[in-house]
Amino acid sequence: MYILKKIGLIFLVFVLIFNCSFSYADDLDITGEAAILIDAETGQILYEKNANMQLFPASTTKIMTGILAIEYGNLNDIITIDEDVVKRTDGTHIALDVGEQMSLNNLLHALLIESANDAAVAIAIHISGSVEDFADLMNEKAKEIGATNTYFKNPNGLPDENHLTTAHDLAMIAKYAMQNETFREIVKNYTYVIPPTNKKEESRYLKSNNRLLYSNKKINVDGKIIPIKYEWANGVKSGYTTVAQQCLVSSAAKGNMKLICVVLKSCGTDVYVDTHKLLNYGFDNFEKAHLSFKNEFIKNVNIENGSSSYVSSVADEDLYVTIPKGSRSNIEKIVSIDENLQAPIVEGQALGKIEYFLNGNSLGTVNIVSTMNIPEKTVEEKIKESFIFKEWWLVLLILFTFWRILSTVKRAKRRKKRKNAYIKVNDPIK
Repeated sequence: MYILKKIGLIFLVFVLIFNCSFSYADDLDITGEAAILIDAETGQILYEKNANMQLFPASTTKIMTGILAIEYGNLNDIITIDEDVVKRTDGTHIALDVGEQMSLNNLLHALLIESANDAAVAIAIHISGSVEDFADLMNEKAKEIGATNTYFKNPNGLPDENHLTTAHDLAMIAKYAMQNETFREIVKNYTYVIPPTNKKEESRYLKSNNRLLYSNKKINVDGKIIPIKYEWANGVKSGYTTVAQQCLVSSAAKGNMKLICVVLKSCGTDVYVDTHKLLNYGFDNFEKAHLSFKNEFIKNVNIENGSSSYVSSVADEDLYVTIPKGSRSNIEKIVSIDENLQAPIVEGQALGKIEYFLNGNSLGTVNIVSTMNIPEKTVEEKIKESFIFKEWWLVLLILFTFWRILSTVKRAKRRKKRKNAYIKVNDPIK
C-alpha cells in the first residue's frame, strides 16, 4: 500500500508542478498567436499566451518523429528508400531516390537539420511499416508525455486539418526530447554533411532553418537592433507552412537555468523577436532554487507496536524549482507526518511529506521516507514487556500490602494503648 501511496504523491507533485505558472509579464507584446516559456527541467510554466489553443505545428512535428527514430531505431541501420517515400514527399526534401541506401543516423540529421520531409517518411516507414502506423505511434507517445491536446496525422507536419497541437504540448514534447543526449547533440548543430550514397555521387550539405543558432540578420527587440542568433540557444526546431505560418520551438541554457520556448503562428522574423523576448524574460527574472536535498535528515518519527519506538526519516529526492528572483525568503516549508504509524515499517516507506509554497502557490512536494526496516514486536518482546509491566504492579502491590499491614499494626497498637490508658484511669482504688 505504501508503494501506491508514494506513486500517488509523485503524481500529485507532477500535476502541481506542471500547472504552476509564475507568468506576470503582460507587457512582453508577443505577436505570435500562441506562446509558452517553461523551465526545461521542472516543466514549470513561466509565461503563456493561448498555450492550449490547437494550431498547426508545421515542421516542429519532426521533434516527435526524431525522438521516436532514436528510441525505436538503430542509428546504424541502413534504410533502402522505396517508391512510397518519393511519392509521399512534398515541400523541403533532400531528393532521396528509389533504391537509395542511407543510414538512419543520416536520415535523422536530414530530418532535424534540413527539415527534410522525405527523410521523415523514410523514417516512419522504417520504424512502423507505414506512415499511418507511425502516426499512431506518435499519438501514443504524445499522450505518454502529457501532450493531451495533440493529434498527429503524419511524421513531417505537412498540412492536414486534423494534424494539430498546442504550444503547451510542443513544450512538453521538446522537454522530453531534450533529455535524450543523441537528440540534443543533433539539434544544437545547424550544418551537417551526408556523404555520397549508392545513388548520389556528391555529398549533401545540410543547413538548418533555425536561425536562432547562427544568423547575423538583424531584428529589433525592445528597441535594440541585434542579430537573430541567440547566444545561449542550443536547439531545437523551426517550421513553416502557409496555414501554420512561422513556428519555432527553441531551447537555451544559461548558468544553471535551462528554458524551452514555443512560438506558434507568427510572421516573418517576428517569431525570433518573440523568442528573444521570452528567453530574455526567463533568464532575467527567474532563478533555480534547490529546496530539498535527497537523504536530508528530517526528524525521528514515532512508530507504534514496533521493535523500535521510532525511526529516522529523510527526504527521498532533490527538489529544484524555478522561482522569481529575490523571492526565496518568502518560500514556506510545511512538514507533515502521517498519524498513528504502526509497524511493520520498511526502508523507503513514505511516512509523510514536505510541501513548499510561494505566495500560496505550491512549488512542489517531497516524500519523507523511512531510513530502515522496523519490524513488528515479536511475541517474546510482547511477553517480556507484559511481564515487566506485571512485575511493577507486583512490586507496587507488595508495597501497598506492606503499608496496609504496618498501618493496621500501628492502629492496633494505638487502640491497645488507649484501652490500657482508659482501664488505668477507671480502675477502682484498691
